[in-house]
Amino acid sequence: MHDDELIAWLTLIRAPGIGPATLRALVQRAGSVRAAVSGARRFRQDCGLDQAALAWIESPDRQRLDADLAWLAQPGHRLLGFDEPDFPPQLEQIPQPPAALFVAGDPAALLAPQVAVVGARSATAQGLANARDFARTLGRAGLTITSGMADGIDGAAHAAALEAGGKTIAVTGTGPDLVYPRKHRDLANKIIENGAIVTEYPPGTEARPDHFPRRNRLIAGLSLGTLVVEAGLQSGSLITARLAAEAGREVFALPGSIHNPLAKGCHRLIRDGARLTETAAEVIEALAPAARALGAELRSRLEGAPDSGADTVPAGDFGHTRDPDYRALLTALGDAPATLDELTNRTGLSPAALSSMLLLLELEGAVAPAVNGRWQRLAGPAA
Repeated sequence: MHDDELIAWLTLIRAPGIGPATLRALVQRAGSVRAAVSGARRFRQDCGLDQAALAWIESPDRQRLDADLAWLAQPGHRLLGFDEPDFPPQLEQIPQPPAALFVAGDPAALLAPQVAVVGARSATAQGLANARDFARTLGRAGLTITSGMADGIDGAAHAAALEAGGKTIAVTGTGPDLVYPRKHRDLANKIIENGAIVTEYPPGTEARPDHFPRRNRLIAGLSLGTLVVEAGLQSGSLITARLAAEAGREVFALPGSIHNPLAKGCHRLIRDGARLTETAAEVIEALAPAARALGAELRSRLEGAPDSGADTVPAGDFGHTRDPDYRALLTALGDAPATLDELTNRTGLSPAALSSMLLLLELEGAVAPAVNGRWQRLAGPAA
């Protein structure tokens, strides 16, 4: 994106009273973001711009815009507009889609198949353990773990995905230059190195209570499904789950003890139609068709598009063709069927990890069960 386009985007993003819907309408009506700025007065009535918004657009605070440009000039920082070919297509399908995203890290991570892992800030020890176990297994299966970098379940899921060598995305309710809570600064740096931090809010935006329900729609919207690990009846995770359901995405909930108040939200979700979930394999199996559909949409959208500078990841294969563990597993299978024990000995991977990987490869058509508990490799591009 050229500097004049960046300045136009930042001018509109910072204009008072202009939300994502108005910003999108203005850009679409004008035909480009630069035309939207230069012709804002002409489109005032059509797009509902008030005098305060017009005054800012025509005479913005250049010092503030220069500070935004300085943040964007740093390596690994990007402003991603909805009119760009590598804007996440899954966000176009949600109510109130964002107009632009500030990204710290790898923008291509937003195109990968994701699963949201969310839950209570004041999680129990068992809830934290469950979040870590699911995030590790889902991450090893090639799914990117998306959450909100909050205390409790969110932080545990991000950290476990990173420990497993997977990718993770944090959607925040602050500007991209701020970390909330502050104690997660080290975690935030690791997320940027192995995924991305993404937000609608421009640099310098402090945390506010109303920002977090809004960011929850992005967590739900980026993800193919949302897994709620623990949640009270008033938990913000229930908002994320509701938004996921409204966007037509899968909702998974872990059952818990009837004596645990942080299980009550999950039990309500299950009564309302969420999938009662006991293993990560259930999540992987349920999301495989959606991942293939996302991959097909991305290939169609990016075909023939100008190079955005992002190294996009094919979404339909969960990225397993890039993972050395998957390559080692496929090599270990060779030309003859093998048991799980044999594969464990050949690869050094745990039986739990191999079971998850084999399930994913089966869904992708790369392997198939054989007789006597063996697995065999199949011919074809996926293998």
